[in-house]
Amino acid sequence: MHRWLVESIWLGHTALSWLLAVSLALAAWALVHGVVLVLSRRLARLAAAYPQSPVDIAAAVVRGTRGWLLLLLALAIAARVLHLPGEMHAAMGHLIYVLVGVQLALWLSRLLERSLEHLAEREGAPRNPVLLGIIKWSVQLVVWVVLLLAVLSNAGINVNAFIASLGIGGVAVALAAQSVLGDLLATISIGLDKPFAVGESIAFDDVSGTVSHVGIKSTRLRSLSGEEIAISNAQLLGKRVHNYSRMQERRVAYTLGISVDTPREKAERIVQEVRALIAAIDGVRFDRGHLTGFGESSLDYEFVYHVLSPDFARHRDIQQHITLAILALVERLQVRLITPTHVLSTPQS
Repeated sequence: MHRWLVESIWLGHTALSWLLAVSLALAAWALVHGVVLVLSRRLARLAAAYPQSPVDIAAAVVRGTRGWLLLLLALAIAARVLHLPGEMHAAMGHLIYVLVGVQLALWLSRLLERSLEHLAEREGAPRNPVLLGIIKWSVQLVVWVVLLLAVLSNAGINVNAFIASLGIGGVAVALAAQSVLGDLLATISIGLDKPFAVGESIAFDDVSGTVSHVGIKSTRLRSLSGEEIAISNAQLLGKRVHNYSRMQERRVAYTLGISVDTPREKAERIVQEVRALIAAIDGVRFDRGHLTGFGESSLDYEFVYHVLSPDFARHRDIQQHITLAILALVERLQVRLITPTHVLSTPQS
């Protein structure tokens, strides 16, 4: 056995040299891999104990280490040390460059992605999964394209023409996909400005509903009648969007008309009693109430109040309570309500 190890020659080296090189490579891999596992576990415990700290970013970077990459790197370094004949020695050097570049790209991607998430969480803003996905995709694209260019340059390939062709191709793609890119930029704008989020109730034009999904190209709403409405993000960004979910309170202007022949004392009493009625309701801040003037056949009143809740059902309950109380007041004072009347005339033939 010993004679075979010493006398057998593979690629200019004895079997014993190969065995020693592989054994050292495996030992180095086991040592480094063990250190990575221990460090990853300790950082994970620290990140759990101290959330929203830089330790969480470090733990994410360490988790980006790939054991199989470390193993291939250890074996490639061992083969490089043996000084293989011919082009194989240079090929091993190039392989080491590629493996180190891939691992560095994985670490850099994790670092940038987790740093962006960490920044968003520190600002306290709700996380937008669409924007986060776009940022991750963009970061990974940049990192891996840079790695590809570095690998090609290391292999002796002139990448200047390749970079120029990428620029020309990018212009061509941008011209051919203007609408898609417009929607993509609109999505990024929506994600950064956050005019609405999934689950919020919005309205624009004659459309209203709850946001069910914000995609890269379009936003989908579940309307009040149940159907799903889709609109491109570029078109939605140009609309005047009303976000009812972020309403803190609701301002209501309540109008009332009574007969123009109502005595002055009763007309004044209506103002006082309706003011007191609205001011006494829980969850309502009374603003003002006045007899505003004469209509075509009525005395016109306007009462303004604020419902201290965005709940629409609560607003309707309060409005109903006020209406019923006014009806009772009108019956007690024996005055006549005036409602707008529309007269339709038809042409005589």
